[in-house]
Amino acid sequence: MTEYMKELLNEAQYEAVSHGIYSEAPALVLAGPGSGKTTVITWRIKYLIDECGVAPQSIMVVTFTRAAAQEMKERFIRMSDGKAGAVTFGTFHSIFFRILKYAYNYNPEHIISEQDKHELVRNIIKKTQLQPGDDKELIPNIISEISLVKGNMIDINNYYSSNCPENTFRDIYSEYEAVMRRENKIDFDDMLILCYELLTARPDVLKAWQERYKFILVDEYQDINMLQYKVLKLLTPQGHGLFAVGDDDQSIYRFRGAKPEIMLGFERDFPGAKKYVLDVNYRSTQDIVSTALKLIENNDKRFKKELRAFRGEGSPVYYQEFEDVGSENESIVKFIKALTDKDYDEDDIAVLYRTNSGSSMLIKSFIDNSIPFVLRDKINNVFEHWIAQDIISYIKLAMGQGKRSDMLRIINHPNRYISRSLFTTEEVSFDSLKELLSDRDWMVERVEKLEYDLLVIKRVSVYAAIQYIRKGIGYDSFLTEYATKMNLNERELVDILDEIHESAAGCAVFNQWFAKIEEYGQKLKEQAANKGEKQHGVTVSTIHSSKGLEYRVVFVPDVNEGIIPYRKAVIDADIEEERRLLYVALTRAKDRLYVSSVKNRYNRQADRSRFLEEMLDEQ
Repeated sequence: MTEYMKELLNEAQYEAVSHGIYSEAPALVLAGPGSGKTTVITWRIKYLIDECGVAPQSIMVVTFTRAAAQEMKERFIRMSDGKAGAVTFGTFHSIFFRILKYAYNYNPEHIISEQDKHELVRNIIKKTQLQPGDDKELIPNIISEISLVKGNMIDINNYYSSNCPENTFRDIYSEYEAVMRRENKIDFDDMLILCYELLTARPDVLKAWQERYKFILVDEYQDINMLQYKVLKLLTPQGHGLFAVGDDDQSIYRFRGAKPEIMLGFERDFPGAKKYVLDVNYRSTQDIVSTALKLIENNDKRFKKELRAFRGEGSPVYYQEFEDVGSENESIVKFIKALTDKDYDEDDIAVLYRTNSGSSMLIKSFIDNSIPFVLRDKINNVFEHWIAQDIISYIKLAMGQGKRSDMLRIINHPNRYISRSLFTTEEVSFDSLKELLSDRDWMVERVEKLEYDLLVIKRVSVYAAIQYIRKGIGYDSFLTEYATKMNLNERELVDILDEIHESAAGCAVFNQWFAKIEEYGQKLKEQAANKGEKQHGVTVSTIHSSKGLEYRVVFVPDVNEGIIPYRKAVIDADIEEERRLLYVALTRAKDRLYVSSVKNRYNRQADRSRFLEEMLDEQ
């Protein structure tokens, strides 16, 4: 088998796979993009069993996703004549839950479903003073922060939320934990906490699992959090049998609690550890690899490494700066049409964005140009956001189509200090409202001002109507006040409003705009309904969701300050994470890579990302 392995693997891969089992030193395998990470893990298992006589049942392979565990298992079965049956493949959560199941008789019914967790957090948020309608974005963000606090064992009193006032988050967190305990439920983070507490408190249980699994292979080691790391250390005393595979340059989940410094400290934590570097990229051309390396080498906290492309030079990385997002999207559409007219299929192409919201205008362009597309992420329909619903309610009231619900939505956005209890009938009557307020002249004046505002809106184009709502009525000022009150990022709220405003460009009448909104929403629903089925089209994805994937052609638009690096990235660790994120985006490309930035976003000047200066030669 040894000679056969040498024929199939390159030198670095072979050295890692044949890391001696009799040495007590653990192994760290630095696996750059496209360097054969999965190949090394599966061959390592085969080497342990066939060459070293290791019992399959004493081997555990840990991944971060069920899909990765299944892929690893299937690949190993294909190369091992069915000997994989006794090897354990699973996620951190599934394996640690197995430990809890034996100790505490837990069963799957104890695990809260994602849907129930979502509903629980929604109900808790309703008791706060957070804006109704925020929840489509707020709930996942709050759930992520709860996981971050648990996974890194952070004292809740020392944690400051980025999604709501700190006291509000602490109340949400405390009630979430209280309900979970009361209903005897656990979430994925509780699995790790309980497992760590069990193995720490019960040396006999720990010893039993140490003896059960003599060899633990960990995929994507750069993504582990502090709790996962602590449990791994317990299961592998002094790192015995630990084979960690990953790439510190692709650590992009700090917001979920991943700590890349854990991987960087591997040799410190495990004295005598052996490090292997997989330095051949089989995915991308040399131009793409070189561009990505020039970028990532600007990070200080990383393992220094070289990568060379197996496939040769290839086409130069294409960069262009556009006047605005509209012209950038037009260019992407034009390039895609040209590529698919030649030897590329839509399935070969991906457009990668820093955030979900960045892709909505391109999706509208794809719809207008009949370009098929596939969404890897659940896209929140911007027109369902509470800000969009406010704007739509103003317009419906101006058109005479508004209902009581529309009036209740906008009456105090901005605040007019008019009680919602005054609106008791489904029909909105300003005359009746003024009669009710006739003893308060200043209130009547505010109602008359709203009547006038709606008349102005009715008489202008959609774009001008939204402009009037923002400036004439003072909706922009309302967003500023709301952001300050709720400890939110004002720029993010304004970006949503800008996007809604921009979508109205070119729409002469309100119903034309409403039709565009309807078509866009329908396309998103179709994508959601077909999730999990084989779909055909250009992939539109966040960079985070593209990790581990590859495409012949990749577009990375909006490489601007405030987007990548993201505006929330302030400290050095944040900037380095943003640089790693762009590195992941660049290294998804196999043949062609298109990078772009814009000069203006929504009529405001936009600065090119500092990362462009680092990665491109002549800028």
